[in-house]
Amino acid sequence: MHRRQPLPRLWMMTDERQGDSLLGALERLPDGAGVVFRHYSLAEGERRRLFREVEAVVSRRRLLLMLGAEPELAAAWGADGSHGLCGGRQSAPGLLRSAAVHDLEELGAAEAAGADLVFVSPVFPTRSHPDARLLGTDGFAAIAAKSRVPVIALGGMDAARAQSLRGLNMYGWAGIDAWTPQAD
Repeated sequence: MHRRQPLPRLWMMTDERQGDSLLGALERLPDGAGVVFRHYSLAEGERRRLFREVEAVVSRRRLLLMLGAEPELAAAWGADGSHGLCGGRQSAPGLLRSAAVHDLEELGAAEAAGADLVFVSPVFPTRSHPDARLLGTDGFAAIAAKSRVPVIALGGMDAARAQSLRGLNMYGWAGIDAWTPQAD
């Protein structure tokens, strides 16, 4: 495993709409943060090129980097972990594994598949998924209370909203816009 630090409490999810602001957003992340590199719509070569740019900043800043892909690809690209839980637990031993969770059924599946942490979403309205059914505080609390692994709140999150979830078994939070101001 490439992990250089404890499990981060603050995360940035990458997104195509960050455009040229992505690398600046990485620079704004606090020490010890994590990054989940997504950019799923890019062609493989372009996605890998951008991943290498992100990896250079993450490495210099000593952040943790996960790839939204099956564990074998995450291992081949040198990521610290895999987001999405494709493949079996033994397919890439040593990698951190995470999953997106939207309900209790998905939480059970993620834990059964060996997730080390889960991103529970969408808690609040988000530009990434504007039509998604929101969990709200109560829905988030119901899922987080049942989790046996660290829970990262996602969806419209920022520091103030994270504060409103204190005491609800939230290990940390993740965002896009919180790290990439629209003014960029």
